[in-house]
Amino acid sequence: MIGLFFGSFNPIHHGHLMVLRYWLNETPLDAIWLIVSPHNPHKSPADLAPAEDRLHMARLATAGEDRLHPSAVEFSLPRPSYTIDTLRHLCRAYPTYQWRLLMGTDTFATLPTWKESQTLLSQYTFWLYPRGDAHPYTLPDNVTFFAQAPRIDLSATQVRTYLKNQKSIRFLVPEAVETYIYKRGLYGAAPAS
Repeated sequence: MIGLFFGSFNPIHHGHLMVLRYWLNETPLDAIWLIVSPHNPHKSPADLAPAEDRLHMARLATAGEDRLHPSAVEFSLPRPSYTIDTLRHLCRAYPTYQWRLLMGTDTFATLPTWKESQTLLSQYTFWLYPRGDAHPYTLPDNVTFFAQAPRIDLSATQVRTYLKNQKSIRFLVPEAVETYIYKRGLYGAAPAS
């Protein structure tokens, strides 16, 4: 069974990683694929670091963890990236795999605005973790809420804001990711000399 964790990872941070560790420790997932979205239709491309940089940071953050696999699958699909299209592609490519869609309750609350949201809800299994103020009170049978998952309010937006304002992001992202951000001068960070 493979968990699919979709995101812009702009950048990946310790909040992401703590939730991923929870899924690996507390569920029967064999692995989790981090589906790095080159262009989420709900976000402005101008706010995103280059997709290759975001994928590289996800790889740096998960290095040494053989059950976490950052994926560039959406890089070869039409843009913007729609979850339903990616899932259809993955189901064709891996017909014997069982998938679980992993997401925060805040993201799940936006599902009605997604392309073919009713198809997503009727054909796939969702596992939710607490995020933001969104709380799923009534859920379909194929949606499970993991109330005990860590509640991390750290966001990529906060990390980017700190960088833009020349504030430290130490301990918010893995050290290798922090080094890479400064090396590349991402998110308004002054490039390392």
